Amino acid sequence: MNIIVLGVNHKTASLDIREKLAFTEKHIEESLDMLHNLNVIKEKVILSTCNRVEIYASVNNIEDGVKGLKDFIYKYHEIANGNLEDYFYTYFSEDAIEHLFKVSSSLDSMVVGEPQILGQVKDAYTLAKEHRAIGMILNQLFEKAFYVAKKVRSETRIAENAVSISYVAVELAKKIFGELEAKTVMIIGAGEMAELAARHLLSNGSKSILVSNRTFDRAVELARDFKGSAIRFESIEDELLRTDIVISSTGAPHFIIKKNMIERVIHQRRNRPMFFIDIAFPRDVEPAINEIENVYLYNIDDLQNVVTANIKERERESQKATEIIRKEVGQFLNWLDGLEITPTITALREKAEAIRLEELEEALSKLGTVSDKERLIIDNLSSAIVNKLLHTPTMNLKKQIESTDGHWYIKVVRNLFNLD
Repeated sequence: MNIIVLGVNHKTASLDIREKLAFTEKHIEESLDMLHNLNVIKEKVILSTCNRVEIYASVNNIEDGVKGLKDFIYKYHEIANGNLEDYFYTYFSEDAIEHLFKVSSSLDSMVVGEPQILGQVKDAYTLAKEHRAIGMILNQLFEKAFYVAKKVRSETRIAENAVSISYVAVELAKKIFGELEAKTVMIIGAGEMAELAARHLLSNGSKSILVSNRTFDRAVELARDFKGSAIRFESIEDELLRTDIVISSTGAPHFIIKKNMIERVIHQRRNRPMFFIDIAFPRDVEPAINEIENVYLYNIDDLQNVVTANIKERERESQKATEIIRKEVGQFLNWLDGLEITPTITALREKAEAIRLEELEEALSKLGTVSDKERLIIDNLSSAIVNKLLHTPTMNLKKQIESTDGHWYIKVVRNLFNLD
């Protein structure tokens, strides 16, 4: 059994491409059912966030598995086959395991050390489990990934002074406006990143915070926590007149802030600057508002430059985390190969026995008439030769499976004796 991953992320694909490939929870449920009908895909987990869309799978054949996943993505999202080849990455076996461990530990995130990704991976795993899309292999893999992520955070300082997209957004606001005390902030949406942004703003001096949400009771609850004011969703345009900074993070499937709306607002504000940070996926704010004078819009991808500066502070801890992950990858490979050790030894002995019996019958036919005693002696002789020849390799294979290179021994044996 092989583990593979196919995906795109913020390093390989723009926000536009990632939006085209994104899966909502409903889409994931449908997709897991569709993938269930692909014989080449045995187990599967779909991870879809603002920064990545990945499918993890266990397959018998790597090439067929990757092709099956690509064909599914093209068909599901109604994209012509081959159009996204430049954006996809694929990992299999050891590299796939290491990739998941890095993703779960936030080493592959836009902001290294951010805490949200682990929860997102757990949600993807739980959804797949609820739909019976995973078996023993991916179940063990993801449970191990959660253990590794916890170990990385407890044994390194990678999560100290934790940053996230929302934190970076606030830092950017400070660079644009300087001090934030006199600025009115509007938080649109009740997502985790929006809440984090509000907390960062409060810790940086902001005292005037407006909170809007489609569910007004939720807006009231958040506003109370932040000592701010709740506003109704349909009143956003009116309240923008007194708002300087807007951080939007809803789950809306379409733009909620459009260019014509902001043109009216900025005119009534007499061109006082407005700063929009769109951390929603799909985007909440129409990109065209950037064309309006004194209006500044930054989306997730635009925050990358600020993120880069924060990553440098964590490089040293990332190296420590990588060493932990590599060790854990080796241990998981040993477990995985332990599942194959018995079938490999069995296959090796069955092949040797088949050859022995074939050669025995050929030799006996050439000898002509032999007694039952003579036949038994020859049979025992050939059997003893096979057993003695295989004894040491079998014992060494069982010992080596516990070493860090154990998985290579199985691959070599299966290849040398053509057991596949």
